[in-house]
Amino acid sequence: MREEMLRMERVTYRNQSVTELDNFSMTILSGEIMGLVPVNNDGLEALFLLLKQNLPLHYGYIYYHEKLVNEWKKTEGGTNRISIIRNESSLAQDLTVVDNVFVLRQGFRKWFMQPEVLKKQLLPFLEDIGMNIRADAYVDELTVFEKFVVELLKAVVAGSRLIVLDSVGTFISDSELIKLHGILRHYAGKGISFLYVSAHFEETRQFCDRIALMENGHIIKYFDSKDKKPDQFFIPCVEDYDRWVRTQLKVQEKKQGKAAFEVRSLYHRNIRNLNLWVNAGECLVLQDMDNCALEDFFFLLEEKKPESGQIIVDGEKLRPGMDRRIAVIQELPAETMIFHNMSYFDNLCFTMDHRFRKIWSSKGMKKSIISEYGQFLGEDVFFKRPEELTVKQKYDLVYTRILLQNPRVVFCIQPFRRAEVSIRSHIWELLERFLKKGITVVILAVNLADSLALADRLIRIKDGTVQEVYDKKDFIKLPVNTPWLYLYKEKYASESGEDKSPDK
Repeated sequence: MREEMLRMERVTYRNQSVTELDNFSMTILSGEIMGLVPVNNDGLEALFLLLKQNLPLHYGYIYYHEKLVNEWKKTEGGTNRISIIRNESSLAQDLTVVDNVFVLRQGFRKWFMQPEVLKKQLLPFLEDIGMNIRADAYVDELTVFEKFVVELLKAVVAGSRLIVLDSVGTFISDSELIKLHGILRHYAGKGISFLYVSAHFEETRQFCDRIALMENGHIIKYFDSKDKKPDQFFIPCVEDYDRWVRTQLKVQEKKQGKAAFEVRSLYHRNIRNLNLWVNAGECLVLQDMDNCALEDFFFLLEEKKPESGQIIVDGEKLRPGMDRRIAVIQELPAETMIFHNMSYFDNLCFTMDHRFRKIWSSKGMKKSIISEYGQFLGEDVFFKRPEELTVKQKYDLVYTRILLQNPRVVFCIQPFRRAEVSIRSHIWELLERFLKKGITVVILAVNLADSLALADRLIRIKDGTVQEVYDKKDFIKLPVNTPWLYLYKEKYASESGEDKSPDK
């Protein structure tokens, strides 16, 4: 009989009188890869906290490695040797790989370090998983995927028998995901267990043994990987999500006319001879398949001149830095694009002063903006401090700011990253507002996630140059783990003679 690595039995956890986990039960076996699909983020942080630390429970029991480590009657505190790897690296950037893996781990007690000895100790771990990473390389020199692998090795060396991977599909490419799946299977064969958290059933279904669906701090359903793909209408919020995708697929209008944005023979660091164009009012998804060019592209938009080549907006060269014809919505904009030392109105309007010079001095203009956009934003938000806003209100603030700027092109960097289902649907609505105004939308993505729903085209970049171009009708040719692929197959397969089955 297989050993239980983790068992959470009827756990109820309250934080400041708020119930974050409600009668939560989950079992993970030794060597099992368990998928967890959270419909919303309620209770997710509490789950991670309880896995790492034995905090007082309102009710329930937690067993790790078949040992009772926490119960509601009493708690002895302490921590569990469970590692959690998230999309923000926890490595020390100014130290080497070997220092991060060995020296910074809990229990390392040597006073005199021998770097060459540590390098030799690390080499078998790297060879074991087929990775070629220099032991003496500094972490800030590594790619995103290499940093992730180093964190994984650090967890294994530290003796973690359960490793939690949170939303890793949002920051590593498709080809890297395939490598990751092989590495996880390798360690699972050695008895290490994984909890793989992803917003998409398709992603977890590819390699997880079982999948749990979580909503409002409670597990509501389990699936076996061999089970038939579940009906997408099993819960109301996913029903709305599915219906939204279907609605967008009905839009077949082809945007024509002069290109709003062009890249011509562009070279800059990891970008090598990149050529592309986007028409006015079109939505383009730009996928970086090896996760090496998007950062360079972002810096070119905001502040740098390319080594060679041209970036053209409306037939004129881009002016890096303060060109208000383009706008950039960063990753996690509710965290990165809200200025807490400014009022709500100042946050909303500071990128539109190129259009209305008197925006700060005219009381009439201020009143007009509040009256017009208060219907959408809610008039009460204008009197709130930024930190008092909900996540949805913060997204509204950032996206409406860009709408008031009225750029020709909006670049959205991984807009759905770490967004729960209800927020992802709202982001679609916000992006659609740009398209309805004729503003071009370019979504920069590493993993496709939910980006295709509004897309007219997909361009995949590899080695810094265009590798593949797909029109909407060609999306059925994408890999089987592409989110919502079955919808494209339903609509376009009969036209192309392709098999409609979502598993093909």
